[in-house]
Amino acid sequence: MKPIAPWPTPTGMNRRHFLSHVAGASALLGSALALGGTLQAHANELRRRGKAAILLWMGGGPSTIDLFDLKPGTATGGPFRPIATAGDVQICEHLPQIARQMDKLSIVRNMSTREADHTRGTYYMHTGFVPQPNIEYPSYGSVISHQLHASRTDLEIPPFISIGGGSEGPGFLGMAWAPFVVDSNGNVQNLNMGVEAQRLYERVQALKTLETRFIKQNRGPSAAEHAAVIQKTLNLMTSKQMEAFRVDQEPQNVRERYGNNNFGRGCLMARRLVEIGVPFVEVNLGGWDNHQNIFPTLQNDRLPALDQGMSALVEDLAQRGMLQDTAVIWMGEFGRTPRINGDTGRDHWARCWSVVVGGAGLKPGIAVGKTNDDGTAVEGPSYSSENLMATICKALGISLSTTFTSTSGRPIKIANGAKPIEELFG
Repeated sequence: MKPIAPWPTPTGMNRRHFLSHVAGASALLGSALALGGTLQAHANELRRRGKAAILLWMGGGPSTIDLFDLKPGTATGGPFRPIATAGDVQICEHLPQIARQMDKLSIVRNMSTREADHTRGTYYMHTGFVPQPNIEYPSYGSVISHQLHASRTDLEIPPFISIGGGSEGPGFLGMAWAPFVVDSNGNVQNLNMGVEAQRLYERVQALKTLETRFIKQNRGPSAAEHAAVIQKTLNLMTSKQMEAFRVDQEPQNVRERYGNNNFGRGCLMARRLVEIGVPFVEVNLGGWDNHQNIFPTLQNDRLPALDQGMSALVEDLAQRGMLQDTAVIWMGEFGRTPRINGDTGRDHWARCWSVVVGGAGLKPGIAVGKTNDDGTAVEGPSYSSENLMATICKALGISLSTTFTSTSGRPIKIANGAKPIEELFG
């Protein structure tokens, strides 16, 4: 394939043009996935590149009272029983492999939030801010990749990757920090991955020709972001780092350890991506909105996949010496009601619930906070999305005094200016 000259720097374009060309950039990224070279398994580029975070996102609102804060023998407790773990905590009997890794993880049992709507709760837990009509806040992935990317001078692939589903966007930080979304096989959704090199070159040239017609027009502030997206796309064409998406290159026993399912492959891909220097990866496991038949759904479907994939990820990171620099966050948008409803399910519940964190120097093997005997309220202090985000930022060495400026000129403190969860440090 012929070399591709650097993209011209545009001076402006309208929103419609920008968005259509971001789609074109994504298509080129998809083609680049198919054209990437072979990773050198033991080369330096495969080794960890400083701090990173992996968010295991449980869309739908997992029932943490049945997973990480069980209430056996109570009317709200349900049929599952707690088991001992490698840490100083007990968790659900249907998570035996995670139980063996709990000396590396901790549970925050006193989360208390107010957003019990899926859309609002997802936004809040991803950003640390409640939705507002006049400002779009950046998500975990955008903030962390923005703060850590400067130290990854050899990173050629996107710094924020979401596997198995979308994530919240970059808000006022701009499209350069938007999530790059792939499925668990590394494919970009709705794209042709089989483009030949010559055809790809021709497409790039055609896109550049179209772009040149607009770059001399001053149509708004989106142009610089667009140019950055396109240039990053072109830089990927021959990058060996694209092979990190190819989990099928892993030994069979490794793939089996993670699990032959979308979540397991996503967790394995997350490890590969962090290993080559990607600062933030999100892995999606949905299906937690269990308003009915919750216990067989958890026992037979959600928990086996979660148990295998998450435990393999934590174990693998630890064995490779990467966990000390990689924060792992397990959470959804809220928990589920202590009360079991008439359909043998649990409904939305944000008043008291749990998240799980580990790695990056966070204190392992403990439970922070507690709920009362029937799980209906937090006893003592509680923590919010902002506190959790501040905790992860601090663990990653990101200054909590960091202040961004929104597009309207408003100063925005990182993690909404919240304090971290101090029990997880020291």
